[in-house]
Amino acid sequence: MNELIEKDETNIENMIYEVRGKQVMLDSDLAKLYQCKNGTKVINQAVSRHKDRFPEDFCFQLTKQEYINLRSQFVTANSNMIRTQPYVFTEEGIAMLATILRTDVAAKVSINIMKAFVAMRHYIGNSQYRLFNVESKALEHDERIKVLEKTFDKFKEKDNEIYYKGQIYDAYSRIIDLFNKAKIELIIIDRYADKSVLDMIKSLNIHITLITKEGYKLSKLDISKYNEQYDNLQIIYNDNFHDRYFIIDKIEVYHCGTSINSAGIRIFSLNKLTDDIVKNNLLNYIVDTINLD
Repeated sequence: MNELIEKDETNIENMIYEVRGKQVMLDSDLAKLYQCKNGTKVINQAVSRHKDRFPEDFCFQLTKQEYINLRSQFVTANSNMIRTQPYVFTEEGIAMLATILRTDVAAKVSINIMKAFVAMRHYIGNSQYRLFNVESKALEHDERIKVLEKTFDKFKEKDNEIYYKGQIYDAYSRIIDLFNKAKIELIIIDRYADKSVLDMIKSLNIHITLITKEGYKLSKLDISKYNEQYDNLQIIYNDNFHDRYFIIDKIEVYHCGTSINSAGIRIFSLNKLTDDIVKNNLLNYIVDTINLD
């Protein structure tokens, strides 16, 4: 991944434009660099959820005239067409966006974007690029890049987390983030699952298996009504599990110390199983014993 990013650095420089006296990048270009499966939709949703973190000097929508002026540069700068009046992000906005997306790709790509901003200060005039000579400025920005790298390190996904009493939203949000990581399938093991689980998975366009205790908090009527509208859920009743687990694409396994409906009510931990033997033994048990394909 790092090699690919380094090779694309020149392309990143060509994706930087000047609008309103600021160096910016288009949301569509960022979505491509961050490898967003659903394009700009992922970025727009992230910004929408954290509007307070994106003031106008971080992110703004182009006016019609700005869009027309920018399109005139695509012939030489970027041949990809964009939709009407896209959003653009300043250097600060891109740094903030990486912390919101919280993925290794976002962190690594954003570091290279920051370097591209340092090495490529330019402005637009009559559809032509005039490049700043920034070599003499590289040293003064070196510390800034180091600070950004440390910031991104802090936002990298952690294998082990603890949530304290009252952190209900933080815990809920983290669990949803884990569910959204699944690309093909998600297995949720929660003996005391209730309708809140259905609310969390209804927008996921993947196969979901919920292993729970029959008739405890999630009734057959709840499941029937859900399946009448959504087509992504399989229920397996099994009372052999005390602990809760989230299994993502049969690759990553997370152990959750509380039921989803109780997350944040009391102190609990959320841990990624990193021991391959332990993880594979659990997966084999689920596949073989519960007859999960």
